[in-house]
Amino acid sequence: MTYLNRKFGYVDFASVEDMQKALELNGKKVMGQEVKLDKARSKDSSQEGKKERDARTLFVKNLPFSATVDDLKEVFEDAVEVRLPPGQNGSDRGIAYIEFKTEAEAEKMLEEAQGADVQGRSIIVDYVGEKSQKRAKVAEVLVQVFGHDEEGTKIEPEIEEDVSEVEDNTDFDPDFEETDQSTDGEGEGEAPEEQEPFQSKSGHLLWSSSPQDRRSRARVKNIKITPGPTRYATSRVDDIKSSFQLFLPESIEGIIVEMTNLEGKRVFGDTWRKIDLVDLQAYIGLLILAGVYRSNNEATKSLWDAESGRPIFRATMSLQQFHVLSRIIRFDNRDTRRIRWRNDKLALIRNIWDRWVERLPLMYNPGPEVTVDERLVPFRGRCSFKVYIPSKPGKYGIKIWAACDARSSYAWNMQVYVGKPSTGGAEKKQGMRVVLDMTTGLQGHNITCDNFFTSYALGQELLKRKLTMVGTVRKNKPELPPALVSIGGREALSSKFAFTDTHTLVSYVPKKNKNVILMSTLHKDAAVSSTEDKKPLIIQHYNKNKGGVDCLDKVM
Repeated sequence: MTYLNRKFGYVDFASVEDMQKALELNGKKVMGQEVKLDKARSKDSSQEGKKERDARTLFVKNLPFSATVDDLKEVFEDAVEVRLPPGQNGSDRGIAYIEFKTEAEAEKMLEEAQGADVQGRSIIVDYVGEKSQKRAKVAEVLVQVFGHDEEGTKIEPEIEEDVSEVEDNTDFDPDFEETDQSTDGEGEGEAPEEQEPFQSKSGHLLWSSSPQDRRSRARVKNIKITPGPTRYATSRVDDIKSSFQLFLPESIEGIIVEMTNLEGKRVFGDTWRKIDLVDLQAYIGLLILAGVYRSNNEATKSLWDAESGRPIFRATMSLQQFHVLSRIIRFDNRDTRRIRWRNDKLALIRNIWDRWVERLPLMYNPGPEVTVDERLVPFRGRCSFKVYIPSKPGKYGIKIWAACDARSSYAWNMQVYVGKPSTGGAEKKQGMRVVLDMTTGLQGHNITCDNFFTSYALGQELLKRKLTMVGTVRKNKPELPPALVSIGGREALSSKFAFTDTHTLVSYVPKKNKNVILMSTLHKDAAVSSTEDKKPLIIQHYNKNKGGVDCLDKVM
């Protein structure tokens, strides 16, 4: 018998009869584990068998770690086998493989089960093996959809690897030794170490001036899945229109059509002519064109003007029809709105918004760096949860929490801020709650956030999810040691570090009488750059990735 360490093996028998007798144990438990037995095949036949099996097998991710085989069988009732592969240390990985009798059944369930709810999470279903379609053509189209990097350079999509049982493995390798110094490039040094303990303001936390653990492997080094458009997205795109419909499919458009016709019937009675998907798509297309022409401050009438207007507007629909649709378009049932509004200020668009947000992670795999921040959609109309943020260009608008890929600024998750909870009073630990909400379903990434979100407790919670954190910290946090908050007697361009077994703090003085403090669960040592400003590597990392959400406005 061989390959015992890989959980499978080959056994030679003296006779065919002995082999047939052993095969009777297939599916039974041996030493507490269910065994699978089959006749060994040649390499060529095994490869053919794998291709055939892959064609009728689906890959599922974004599962809660507590998901069971029974949970998945409720969604995939016709599956012949459900596999939940464990990680290297035996822990759950949030992925599964679902095998069906036929390829047709697998294709059907790929559509029906996409986004299905398993213990409160929307699952992501994909193909296994070589079923990626039209890669080269699709990648060219999706570059136009998924934006640019932070320097304005178009993203060149990488070819996503075939899904296998090792893909999406974000488990840690405890035997792998790697420090931040070994991976952060050349020209780096270490700040001087002072052997002294630092007590936090609260007195509940003791920091050390010496690194506690230099052997931990950064989570972002374990990501195996290729960043960029998912196979689910690439297999459904032929052109720009089909890429647009990935995010606004007919299932969502159908709700808008239905609710708009209900409102039209209520306002106009029997004279209302029902709209259909073609009418709605034409209306949305004109709105997009108006944006392309930068017509925000242009009178709507001028767009239809026979002399100065654009012919495509007149060719699509009349100005009167456009005005009617603008007045009547609805996203919810007005008759039940009052009840829903009591507990949800987003009731008017909640059904559409949630369905749209659920589709965002289906289309794109973020890279190792993810940014969580707020963005402001400029708006000065009437809205009970409109906010004022003087630091933002628009100042007034709708605040949206977002988690974006730091490189492409693709919005992987979003949540509208609707004001204080209906129970009254300010929400406690809102920053932590937002980051945990925004990163649900991610593993192996580093999260960059500002001082509204960053805290010691948040870092601990993210580590439980196999995520690291880098962020600025407010100086009034109780977990900070006074020795790092104080700037008395410190020279410009100096750095002071503090460590626990999981967190690293750095206090940097960019100029006299001013310091900035950052916290990281990604960095493990007191490394500083060899540049003139002697910035700690933690600050360089933060500056590189902090703009993921801010750049979202530039690519929209």
